[in-house]
Amino acid sequence: MKVLVTGHAGFIGMHTVFDLLARGHEVIGADSFNDYYDPQLKRDRAARLGEQPGFRCNALDLCDATAVTRLFEQHRFDRVIHLAAQPGVRYSLKNPRAYIDSNIVGFLNVLEACRHHRTPHLVYASSSSVYGGNTTLPFREVDPVDHPVSLYAATKRANELMAHTYSHLFGLPTTGLRFFTVYGPWGRPDMSPILFADAIMAGRTIDVFNHGKSRRDFTFVEDIVEGVVRVMDHVPAPDPGFDRADPSAAGSWAPFRIFNIGNHDAIPVLRFIEVLETALGRKAQMNLKPMEPGDVEATYADVDALSTAVGFAPHTPIEQGVAKFVAWYRDYYRS
Repeated sequence: MKVLVTGHAGFIGMHTVFDLLARGHEVIGADSFNDYYDPQLKRDRAARLGEQPGFRCNALDLCDATAVTRLFEQHRFDRVIHLAAQPGVRYSLKNPRAYIDSNIVGFLNVLEACRHHRTPHLVYASSSSVYGGNTTLPFREVDPVDHPVSLYAATKRANELMAHTYSHLFGLPTTGLRFFTVYGPWGRPDMSPILFADAIMAGRTIDVFNHGKSRRDFTFVEDIVEGVVRVMDHVPAPDPGFDRADPSAAGSWAPFRIFNIGNHDAIPVLRFIEVLETALGRKAQMNLKPMEPGDVEATYADVDALSTAVGFAPHTPIEQGVAKFVAWYRDYYRS
């Protein structure tokens, strides 16, 4: 198949493209290479992809509706995997407009292009952050998600609602994946694994929020990608058993689905740091601080629905995943 991957120079995007190419698909990438974090890391990811046969790269901003339309006119995509977004909870407190531009306007342009070019299936990245202030664990797709605690979360929930509208009005099959704390080689430098590793190697103090009580469903990137690609091949159909009198938030009478995709294990952040210390061979100095605005105490994915639908089964233990991350970190940063 011919597959469009937006955000191909991103962390999950790069790994997704490699997996698709290994399966024999033709992949077209689209990325803006913005400077939210060091663009050199994005260029290095893209350079590795550029060495692969069957891949073509496009530098474009999804907020440019004309450019997006032109891309879809040039290619007839069998699948679209939309991973491009403005990420980060804390950054949304400083630059909220970036989230509206990228996550709302950009996503609308992708939806419109998929609609007018009759894309057979749109898979897009949502986030565990949509669960907001929910405290019942593990998080389930059928849980209400009406109380976001960051603008980033609000835009990701808006994406789900926008996707449902297009599934209902235009019959566009859409699947949203709520990612849970993805880590691994080539990860983003604004995320905790690299922030922690940098501090440990430099002998600096790590800020650990919520006084070290937080837990995260750390999920290795290769497990995530396997789930994404399996979902790509699982085109949603209208649910004939959908009850409008008692509607499920995860399904619809339209060709629309929502899935959690995580490791199904709420790991204490202090345990993650401990495993990272072992892999790096150094101890961390920690500064325990209060929880920051927009943060949540715990994330924990119920992945039964995804397992039933596509056989998703994360299998990478935290020790193995962190070891692979550290091996890449030492090589890339020469630490």
